[in-house]
Amino acid sequence: MPARVRFAFAVIVLFLLMTGPFLLTALIIWTETQISGRALLVQVLSPHLTLGFVLTALGFAAGVGVVRMLFRQYVQGLLRMAEHLGLMLGANRGFRVQPEGPPEVQALAQAANELAGQRDALMVDVEAQIARAKESLELEKNRLAALMSELTQSVVVCNLDGRVLLYNQRARTQFRALSEAPGVAGGGELIGLGRSIYAVFERNLIAHALDTIQVQLRRGDSEVQANFVTTTRAGQLLRVQMAPVLSAAEPVPAAPGQGSEARPEGPADVGRMLTGFILMLDNITRNFEVESRRDRMLHELTEGNRASLANVRAAVEMLEYGDLSDDLRDRFRKVIRDEVQSMSTRLDSTATEFADALKVRWPLEDMLGADLIAAAQRRIEQSIGLPTKLEDIDVSLWVKVDSFSLIQAITYLASRLSDEFGVREVRFRLSAAGRLAHLDLIWSGQAMSTETVMGWELESMRFEGESSPLSVRDVIDRHDGEMWLEREKVRHRAFFRILLPAAAPREVLESGIHLRGEGRPEYYDFDLFAWSEKSHELEERRLTELTFTVFDTETTGLNPSQGDEIIQIGATRIVNGKLLRSESFEQLVDPQRALSAESAKVHGISAEMLHGQPTIDKVLPAFHAFAADTVLIAHNAAFDMRFLQLKEAQTGLRFDQPVLDTLLLSAVVHPQQASHRLETIAERLGLTIVGRHTALGDAIVTAEVFLKLVPLLAEMGIHTLRDARKAAEKSYYARIRY
Repeated sequence: MPARVRFAFAVIVLFLLMTGPFLLTALIIWTETQISGRALLVQVLSPHLTLGFVLTALGFAAGVGVVRMLFRQYVQGLLRMAEHLGLMLGANRGFRVQPEGPPEVQALAQAANELAGQRDALMVDVEAQIARAKESLELEKNRLAALMSELTQSVVVCNLDGRVLLYNQRARTQFRALSEAPGVAGGGELIGLGRSIYAVFERNLIAHALDTIQVQLRRGDSEVQANFVTTTRAGQLLRVQMAPVLSAAEPVPAAPGQGSEARPEGPADVGRMLTGFILMLDNITRNFEVESRRDRMLHELTEGNRASLANVRAAVEMLEYGDLSDDLRDRFRKVIRDEVQSMSTRLDSTATEFADALKVRWPLEDMLGADLIAAAQRRIEQSIGLPTKLEDIDVSLWVKVDSFSLIQAITYLASRLSDEFGVREVRFRLSAAGRLAHLDLIWSGQAMSTETVMGWELESMRFEGESSPLSVRDVIDRHDGEMWLEREKVRHRAFFRILLPAAAPREVLESGIHLRGEGRPEYYDFDLFAWSEKSHELEERRLTELTFTVFDTETTGLNPSQGDEIIQIGATRIVNGKLLRSESFEQLVDPQRALSAESAKVHGISAEMLHGQPTIDKVLPAFHAFAADTVLIAHNAAFDMRFLQLKEAQTGLRFDQPVLDTLLLSAVVHPQQASHRLETIAERLGLTIVGRHTALGDAIVTAEVFLKLVPLLAEMGIHTLRDARKAAEKSYYARIRY
């Protein structure tokens, strides 16, 4: 039946149901009046009026039923379809409307699905074009990520507000070592995109360094940088080099608080201004301690040997007397031997004690000593054609060396021996000496003077067409080592002994250097250059501009007010609309109470796993620092926040930042849906759940759900934090209390 005919039929039926009883009653009254006359009008009218009212009531009820049926089939069906269309257009492109209800509504759903199919085909084509356009940009980003990840120095880039917008893996590891609680969640609360560098450095220190750079820029210096040394809150000593990040040719507004001084006027940077700064960090805590200990040791060595030298000098002066008796002469000789032996012992003891503190001026590599000598053999035999042999090689000894320059120095020495002294063969010997290594280059033949050795050490290395600006002494100094000439008179041999720092066999990498599932994670977001937190009040900031900490807790039970405790906290961060999976917080907590079997079935955490874990008073300060200056997000946040609030008195911490709840926001976006469980919302939005019922796993799913909800909220006119909080407060679920 055509839709118009059905509509006309429904209108007629509804009209008859509403007016039929009145017409029927009037007809009966008219008929009775004609038959019986006016005298009987009152007698006839009374029962018929009663019948009319009854029939009218029945007709009204039937009409309400028809209207209700039409409302369910058309109005509510169309509202559900509107929500589904929103999902199909925004959050879940693969979603399709299920045809249900009257034929007209089903036809509309089918048409919408066909349009969505055409839209998807167009979107695939557009996305392919965008992907091709972004290919070169992504290549540059990957090159940058590769470069940053391979740097051996810690690098952090900040905008003028001190917000971190780039850092490398070395910086992440170093900042974790600077944490006041490195045993909690890996100590990762100090570093992260969008985090403030002032959590590590004093604001006045950075401001002073920026002032120094601005003066250099205005002056037009060719090299612009500032250097300072500072102590962190964890007691670590950092040496920091700061360099500017300048805008392109077009100037941009100065950051709040910087004033006109942020605009350099130097001739080399006309039209450019300071937009951020780069920090290159070195932890010199151990260097400083080592140098202090070195100073003490040198002082003790000097003062300790002063008396011995005085005794030796006095004994030598006494031995010059010719009339000295043999007994006294032997006694003075014994004094000299004893004092020299004492000085030698003192020197050896000092060298052995200090061997582990030998530091290089640039990075050295751990290398198996046998491999180093094998490489030196190949180089000597190939470059100068001199045969080589081995004797007494400690195959288990590792050394810390710059292999290229050291092999070049050894080859240079072998070349000079061959050219000037006719040496026809050299031998290698490698042995351990406490925490040092002795590498000996041995030969047989004519002896040489100490002056010759010193000349070889100080000359630039040139041999067989190769040249280097370095001397042998430079290479030895590079290793903070030593080299000298020794003779074996019995075997008529001599050798150069090179003293090198030993290395532990395959030193274990620091915990946390490689993150789970991350080969080379992204740690950069250049959109933060344009972010000035001072320019907006938090409540008026758009959701797409804010930094969020998305968290979840696992607990011993569901009743925080009755003694249930947190046993795990997991969190991740959203910066500039991007989920930073690598910047996470995950920590088990010892609840110091029994764990119910029912809760263990849900989260899979056993009492054995919690044994030895830090307690909540140790974990919450680290999580508080991780979530600082961000908006908190959780699913059913009232539950998790209640656990945190009950610990305020114990820890002295308040989580007073704004909180958003994905359960409430889902109810705002999809009020017609019956379920707002995390799994249901994720399925509705086309998300795959991995790691459910672990704190970090739930936090990541919640973050992905929130990112899907943001554009749907924007379609409803909800753009700012204030808008989202007000909309959530109107939801029915907001009335639930824990």
